[in-house]
Amino acid sequence: MESAFPFLTTPKGESSVLERAFAEAADQADDSDAMTTRVLDAAFEQFRRMGIRRSSMEDVARRAGVSRVTVYRRFSSKDALVEQVVRREFRRYFGQFIVDVQEAGTVADRVVLGFVSSLRAFRRNPLIGGLMEAEPDVVVPSMTSDGGRTLFVVQQFVAGRLRREQQAGLIAEGVDVDVVAEMMVRISASFLVIPSHVIDLDDDEQVRAVARQFLVPMLGPPPAAHS
Repeated sequence: MESAFPFLTTPKGESSVLERAFAEAADQADDSDAMTTRVLDAAFEQFRRMGIRRSSMEDVARRAGVSRVTVYRRFSSKDALVEQVVRREFRRYFGQFIVDVQEAGTVADRVVLGFVSSLRAFRRNPLIGGLMEAEPDVVVPSMTSDGGRTLFVVQQFVAGRLRREQQAGLIAEGVDVDVVAEMMVRISASFLVIPSHVIDLDDDEQVRAVARQFLVPMLGPPPAAHS
């Protein structure tokens, strides 16, 4: 079966789409000129409305009001265009996540906020969420059949944030943040790809309660304050 996101399968030694998106968000990078942005916006709208498999480069060019040649000058293939569109969405998510967690007062609050915002960002994203609903037979395998590479990248991102908290003395030294991050990411991923009949994932209060009851305790007891 054709994968909607073939570029998520990253050759060994090369950075993944998620890694590049996070680096760009951290650096606040935006290398798009006006025409590239116009094409990306048109592609986003085309993919959102019609899905990736049913959309062609010609469709994107028509929606952007430019020639097919103009699109191919900036994106050598449909896969390259899809990669850039999805990468931009991940970049926006990571950028917003970094801003959001800075507003949380405690490490527990940051874990809860991160869990809620990640589910909200993907489920309510007009492109990613729409594709997961309209083309689950394509999107879900793309997320789960790449040897764990996509989940590993997200796990590294979460582990990195937790490690900062640990280095700041906000998480006990004995907590294995890599394992905690692994569990958090896998729980989030399962909610994204398998609908829940118990928890209303569109109810932020319910999702916050789940995070506080089941994710925050993974951090262990707060480190003892030094007298």
